[in-house]
Amino acid sequence: MAQFPDEQSKDGTFERQPDEFRNWVKAPEAGRYHLYVCKACPWAHRAWLTRNLMGLGGAVSVNFVDPIRDDETGWAFREGDGHGLDDVENFKYLSEAYKKTDPNFKGRITVPVLWDKKEKRIVNNSEDDIVEMWAGVFKPLAKHPVDLFPEDIKDEQAALSQRIYKNVNNGVYEAGFASSQSAYEEAYTKLFDTLESLEARLSDGREYLFGARIVETDYRLFCSLVRFDAVYFGHFKCNKNRIRDYPNLQAYLERIYRDQGVSETVNFDHIKRHYYYTHDDINPTQIVPLGPALDWA
Repeated sequence: MAQFPDEQSKDGTFERQPDEFRNWVKAPEAGRYHLYVCKACPWAHRAWLTRNLMGLGGAVSVNFVDPIRDDETGWAFREGDGHGLDDVENFKYLSEAYKKTDPNFKGRITVPVLWDKKEKRIVNNSEDDIVEMWAGVFKPLAKHPVDLFPEDIKDEQAALSQRIYKNVNNGVYEAGFASSQSAYEEAYTKLFDTLESLEARLSDGREYLFGARIVETDYRLFCSLVRFDAVYFGHFKCNKNRIRDYPNLQAYLERIYRDQGVSETVNFDHIKRHYYYTHDDINPTQIVPLGPALDWA
C-alpha cells in the first residue's frame, strides 16, 4: 500500500495528516457512543486500552476492523479472528462513517473513531481527545475511574507526552515512511536519543514514568514499545537497538503488559499482519515474519 501522498513532503519527511473531527462530548449518555478500533494500530490501541482500564465497556461499545487495510476500501469490517462485522451501523468499510459525517472528506481514513449512535456521525477521531474524554466527561460512567492526568504533574506530564509523541509514537513512522536518507536519519536519531533518555529516567527504580502511579503518558509509551521489537525494529528500520536491549524499558514494558486487563488488548498477530502485509511499498513481498520470539508475552 502506497502511503497517502499528502503526507509525503518534498524533502522526504513523513508529515502525518491532522485529525479531522475534534468535537467534544459534554454530557455523555451510557450506550450512546461507539468506538471503532484496529487492534494493530497504536493510536487506536491507546483509546481502547484506556476505555477498558476505566471500566467503560458497559457505556461505550466497540467494534474491531480487519487489521489488513487495502488501497481501494481502506479499513474493512470482515469476520475473522479478533475482528468482525459492524453490529451498530452495518458499515462494510469505515470510510462509510467518514462519508456519512462529511460527504466531502478527502483525507486518509484513520482509527480510532468515536461514533455517536444517536446523531449518526463521527464525534472525534483523535485518540488524544478520546482518552481525555474517558478520563474527564466519561468518568461518571466509569466502573473503575482512574486519574490519568493528575493535576500536580500537569505541565511536566504534558511536556513528556509531547516529546514521546513527536520522537517515539510518531518518530517510528517518520523513520519508516521517510523517502530520503536525511529524513530517515533525523527521525532515527531523535527516536533513539529519546529511548535512551527514558531508559535513564527509569534507572532510579521507579515503576512508571512518574513514580509509583501510572498515568496516560505510560500507556502512550507502552503502545509504541509493545510493537517495537515485533515491527518497528525491522520493518521501519529502527534497528539501533531493540527494547529488550534496554533493561529498564524492557522491565517497564513487561510491568505494564502484566497489569490487569492490558495483555488482552495486545494482539501480535494483528500487529504483524497489518504492518508487514499492508505496507507493501516497504515490504513488497508481503511476507509476514514468524519472529521475533517474545518470551515475556
